[in-house]
Amino acid sequence: MDVKPRVIQIIAEQAVLETSDVTLESTLDDLGIDSLGLVESIFAIEEAFDISIPFNANEPEASDFDISSVATIVVGIEKLISEQS
Repeated sequence: MDVKPRVIQIIAEQAVLETSDVTLESTLDDLGIDSLGLVESIFAIEEAFDISIPFNANEPEASDFDISSVATIVVGIEKLISEQS
C-alpha cells in the first residue's frame, strides 16, 4: 500500500480541500486543520492503515510522532507500518 497518496487524501478530506492542494511541504496550519481536525485525521489514518499512532492530542508536543508537515506525517506512518510488520 502506498502511504503518501492515502495520507494526502485523508488530510485533504479533513481540510475540505482537493488532494492537489495538499503538498508534502504543507503544514497542518497551512491547510487550516485545527486540533480537532488533527485528531480526526489521526483516527482516519489509524483506521486506514490499521496502526496505532503514538499521539496524545492533549500534549502534542510530548509526542514522538512528528506532525510538523505532511511529509513528516507520511514518514512517521511508514515507520509505524514497518515496525508492525
